[in-house]
Amino acid sequence: MANETVFRRYEKNPIIGPEFVPGANSIFNSAVMPYGDRYVGVFRIDTQAYQSELHLGWSDDGLDWEIEPERLRIPWDDPEMAADDGLGYDPRLQKIDDTYYVSWCAEYHGPTIGIAETRDFKSFRRICNAVPPYNRNAVLFPRKVDGKFAMLHRPSDRGHTPFGDTFYATSPDLVYWGRHRFVMGPRGGWQSTKVGPGPAPIEMDNCWLLIYHGVRTTCNGFVYYAGGALLDLEKPWEVLYRTRRYLLAPTELYETMGDVPNVVFPVAALIDEKKNEMTLYYGCADTCIGVAYADMDELLDFIKKNSF
Repeated sequence: MANETVFRRYEKNPIIGPEFVPGANSIFNSAVMPYGDRYVGVFRIDTQAYQSELHLGWSDDGLDWEIEPERLRIPWDDPEMAADDGLGYDPRLQKIDDTYYVSWCAEYHGPTIGIAETRDFKSFRRICNAVPPYNRNAVLFPRKVDGKFAMLHRPSDRGHTPFGDTFYATSPDLVYWGRHRFVMGPRGGWQSTKVGPGPAPIEMDNCWLLIYHGVRTTCNGFVYYAGGALLDLEKPWEVLYRTRRYLLAPTELYETMGDVPNVVFPVAALIDEKKNEMTLYYGCADTCIGVAYADMDELLDFIKKNSF
């Protein structure tokens, strides 16, 4: 049995693998959230032709999923900009007021961040590419901060970048983004190569809770971990606490063996207020999806006590 920290893995992990969709090579790094009395997800599927696609999925309990076999189409009224038609990877989901937003790594002369909106998960509208290439990773805040939409993002390059810092940006309309502020960069140990946002920030009583990914470089390549940080509520670029110890590491077979070995990549986090518990969805070895749970009091206490 792997050494557990704050998070305890679901005993039936992984919950989703490539067998869920015909023609899939792998399903991983996918976003889920409540929708009505069910759960909806936007899933990253790498096909057997190694094309990265977004697919919708549905669940009654957040664990047993049905994923639509046809990829999600996200139209845009600009024919040049809409050439990818929703192709891409590593989606995130966010609800702001009565609208749901998908952010993902799209392609436009290199990796960039696409943003689309929907109210019913039947029709989607592409809003923009939020930042110029190159960028692989972005999450929206669940409400406006100081009157503006807010986002965390991680600039990149064309390849599997050996660097990565996290930045904060704002927008009046989700189209024009600016005022980019540095949030945090690599530190030692398990987060010595790059760090980037995982699930969307979660608003607490007096701060934002961020689960993020950290990467270190070994002789066998990159190793991905999950960490946690608390950000200032009014100035989210200011880090109050940040874990020196990781929250979750790749130790199980389905996390250490796959298309990209030694990866836990946190993407979605749901809070059960009655249980005072977080459910974390994470990609495993770029092949399948796992779930882990944490008591919220223990999680926050761990972040504060094991901080830089």
